[in-house]
Formats: sequence, C-alpha cells, structure tokens
Amino acid sequence: MSKRKVQGMDVEMGTDNVYADLGYVDADEMLIKAQLVAKIAEIIKRKGITQTQAAALLEMPQPKLSYLLSGRFRGFSERRLMDCLTKLGRDVQIVVKAAPRSRRDGRLSIVFS
Repeated sequence: MSKRKVQGMDVEMGTDNVYADLGYVDADEMLIKAQLVAKIAEIIKRKGITQTQAAALLEMPQPKLSYLLSGRFRGFSERRLMDCLTKLGRDVQIVVKAAPRSRRDGRLSIVFS
C-alpha cells in the first residue's frame, strides 16, 4: 500500500485485495472465496429463486447458505464453492500456465465469462 496526501489528509491507498490490506494471513484464499461467493449470489438472484430453493439445489441447509451469502464463508473450501457453481449450471475450468518472467511466483486469480 502507498501513502499520499489528499486535501491535507494522509490517505493510504489499498491493493486489489482488501483482506491483505486488513492483514489477514490467508488473504489470497479469502479473496478467491469472496469472488466465488459473489458469483454464487449473483446466479441465485438472476435465477429468481429463494434461499430455500437454492439451498435445496446446493444440497445444504438454508441457514448455512444464508451464512455463506452474508460473507461468512470461512468454513467453506474453494472446492465446495466451485461445486455450488456447477450445481447452479456453470462450468468451472481451471487453467494452469507459466507465470511471466517478470514474476518469480505464480498468481491465483478467477476470471468469469
């Protein structure tokens, strides 16, 4: 994060990952989960189904789905969230490719089409 002055106030610019900005150790994992959950919520809304109907489709209790959709997804694995997407009629594709030479480590990201 970088700091600068805006109208006489110190402002700290965040990164693309709010969880990293907040100091979470598992920030990358949390961001991926948040993106998957956001897509799940979008699909449920677009389908016009209730949480009860969605929970039945996703094979989970409605209260658990409610926790998930309200951002409490720590108990869910990325795999479980991807399974939810497939049950909602989406294909999930994982692509592994070489990182650019400008970076030593690879990066995990999600692209929705």
